[in-house]
Amino acid sequence: APTSSASPASSRPRHAATGPRDMLSESTNHWYIKRGLDRSQVSLARANLQTSQGEYRQVVGIEPTRLAPAQPVDRLLPKSLQEADYLAQQEHPAIAAALHGADVARHEVAVAEGELYPTISLLGSVGGRADTEAPGERQTEASIVAKLSVPIYSGGATSARIRQVKELAAQRLLNASLVRDEVRANVRGAWSALTAVRTQIAAAREQISAAERALSGVREESRVGQRTTLDVLNAQQELLNARIALVVAQRDHVVASYSVLAAVGRLSARTLGIRADQYNPDIHYDQVKSKWSGTRAADGR
Repeated sequence: APTSSASPASSRPRHAATGPRDMLSESTNHWYIKRGLDRSQVSLARANLQTSQGEYRQVVGIEPTRLAPAQPVDRLLPKSLQEADYLAQQEHPAIAAALHGADVARHEVAVAEGELYPTISLLGSVGGRADTEAPGERQTEASIVAKLSVPIYSGGATSARIRQVKELAAQRLLNASLVRDEVRANVRGAWSALTAVRTQIAAAREQISAAERALSGVREESRVGQRTTLDVLNAQQELLNARIALVVAQRDHVVASYSVLAAVGRLSARTLGIRADQYNPDIHYDQVKSKWSGTRAADGR
């Protein structure tokens, strides 16, 4: 019977051939993938730039033209977290407003309790009359009436109103404690963010130094044929990413420093030294405190 035998060539395992052309095609495809990703990142960056320009126009009032990098305000910040916490508890406007609200509520309790006390009122009147038929005859009358009122029973309305204002006073006092805790938490959160971003800046600078050394080494190996052009481009991309990370960290440092200043309660034009007209409520009060009539505002409107 005839037998079939496989040839030695057909019995060998088949492997896909990988030549220089296939390696070049793979590198080219990888390059196209990275180019598409880079284009998408550029488009996103342009969209973010337009959004930032619109926000700048909204806040400042003019279009951004020649902008300089912002600088952190570390020189205006407290030296430690403990000092920042102490200054916030002493100077933060939110805490001051809450404490004033508690004082007002306490005085409202005293006013409500005053409704239980006796009241005395004094009423005086002076009148005159002249007779036209008898010249020279005039009559003048004057009277003074004192009135004492003693509350005996009000149906429980006064007592209920006193209990109400006392509950409101306790609520205002509790709200002041909550505001203190909120300010303390904001200070610690902002300080932690500032500390973290300072560490990020140091790490980004170390990353840039390492990426520069790596790029130099890859270029030297590329000259002797041990690295491809794609390896050089990848090393350049790593260096670019490290520099971008440093810029982002520096931006975060500026924001974090202003956040700490705001959390402490010192973010104002006076603290920053901004040359601008600052609102002084005392001036407006002095302009209108003696006005008994009239609808004209203090600025003449």
